[in-house]
Amino acid sequence: MAAEPDRHREPASPRGGRRPAASVPQPGPVPQPGPVPRGEAEPQGDRHVRGMARGGGLNLLGALLSQAAVFLIMLLLARVLGIREVGRYAQCYAVLSLAGLLSLSGFRAGLTRFVAVHLADSDAPALRGTVRLGLAISAASSVVLAAALALAAPWLAARLHDPGLATGLRLVALTLPASTICEAALAATRGWRTQRPFTFIGQLYEPGTRLLLTGLALATGAGLTGAYWALVGAGWSAALLALVALVRLVRRVPQARPVYRPRQLFGFSTVSWVSSLSSTGLIWLDTLLLGFFANPEIGVYNVATRLVTVAIFVLAPINAAFGPYIAHLHHRGELADVRRVYAVATGWVVRLSMPAFVALLVLPGDLLRVFGGEVAAGAAVTVVLALGQLVNAATGPCGTVLNMSGRVAVNMADNLAALVLNMLLNLWLIPAYGIVGAALAWSVSLIVVNVARVLQVRALVGVLPFSVGMVKGIAAGAAALLAGLLVRWLVPGWSWRLGVGLPAIVAVYLGVVLALGLGREDLMVLRALVRRRGRGAPTPPPPGVRDDGGAPTDGGAPADGGAPTAAGTAVAR
Repeated sequence: MAAEPDRHREPASPRGGRRPAASVPQPGPVPQPGPVPRGEAEPQGDRHVRGMARGGGLNLLGALLSQAAVFLIMLLLARVLGIREVGRYAQCYAVLSLAGLLSLSGFRAGLTRFVAVHLADSDAPALRGTVRLGLAISAASSVVLAAALALAAPWLAARLHDPGLATGLRLVALTLPASTICEAALAATRGWRTQRPFTFIGQLYEPGTRLLLTGLALATGAGLTGAYWALVGAGWSAALLALVALVRLVRRVPQARPVYRPRQLFGFSTVSWVSSLSSTGLIWLDTLLLGFFANPEIGVYNVATRLVTVAIFVLAPINAAFGPYIAHLHHRGELADVRRVYAVATGWVVRLSMPAFVALLVLPGDLLRVFGGEVAAGAAVTVVLALGQLVNAATGPCGTVLNMSGRVAVNMADNLAALVLNMLLNLWLIPAYGIVGAALAWSVSLIVVNVARVLQVRALVGVLPFSVGMVKGIAAGAAALLAGLLVRWLVPGWSWRLGVGLPAIVAVYLGVVLALGLGREDLMVLRALVRRRGRGAPTPPPPGVRDDGGAPTDGGAPADGGAPTAAGTAVAR
């Protein structure tokens, strides 16, 4: 259960500067926060939990729809073009993801963190300079890298043992500047602690437009090349919308001559860049190595990973809502609230993803048959990947805690170690075991890096990401697992098993969760989500903080609010 807000918190400095660093508390039992007596002000920590819930709720909806769109794209490609074309599409998308991170130069995390910090300090000149510097360097580097990729496309396609990939790689090069600009702009908007741009553009508009254009391309006979052009069209239109959303936010900042602090931004972002590149390499390295080893089952492998990604979709949106709050709270030295928000976020990641993990463990082959009979061979891959991602969910946003508290060097070392381990395991296991070996390599690397991060966060914040709510979710998941196994044993035919098994898993899970009871913080989160969409008046924000996700007002100074617009690119697996 999350920690009670610190009643002896150090007062804020009068001009919004950095507060003295708080000492790291010793880990111990975390008390249950009691009810707020009528007439008393709501604790500051409750307000942060509810604020994160509102942003995270919108983000969860966007992530769900985004994953549905990407799932349908894969389904269309598999059903219309065949599983081999899915493998080609996945390899080109892997190159786009890695090249995009090379272009961003680490500014995705840097822009989010320093925009949040400069807003907390009411430092408009530094904020404007940070945004301009980050966008300019990211855009320039993406253009250079795109030109190099376009020229090297035939060579890279030959290294992947598929000359037919050259066209796709050139179109990926055309998409790269748009993807990079969109990522950078939306990373900056998240510094305002508003999730609307990230959700509406990156999680709704971009994947939805890509799905629509892909469907039109396949319907008109444009084939896989048409699907690549869908990437181009969706990427550039999303980039324009992301820039509009960022401009609207920046205009609310007081006019000031930009102050550039490249050493500060580069010092953080360079380490973050290596960390992000290692993390994304961990995601896509297996796909590229399967191509280098000329494995014919790349398409099957990527369909299986797509199913597992659907299960863990809640982690990214909760991270996006969680990160700016951690940067803001840690900057102010409010470690009690950091611990509490971390525990709440982890509990909700586990409980929201548990039914999907149960379905993947019980009905993997039946789920894969939706993409075609030949894909069912990936059932073992699905189970192995699901186990690794289950540990990822149970450890929560530990990497975000490290990044947003300034420990990017620690996170970088973790990611590099995981990437090296993953590469060595892939080189050992793929030749002998094919796609199952790649899945084993990925899951082992994921488990090792997340366990290491949990121990590091414990040393940093003094708490583990485990709570009573998480235990209840695991108990409900065990009951749902038994129900799913019973359906699998009794119901014949894969379509009937899916039709009966999926509703049974969800029904048993929800029933056990409700029977075990919801905690006070669970009810707080649910009320915040309902209030966001209802007509009831929102709870007033804490002093100096805008309720719409804007910046701290620092004792009444004008805040920089969030624009009611859209959201970030989802370069998701």
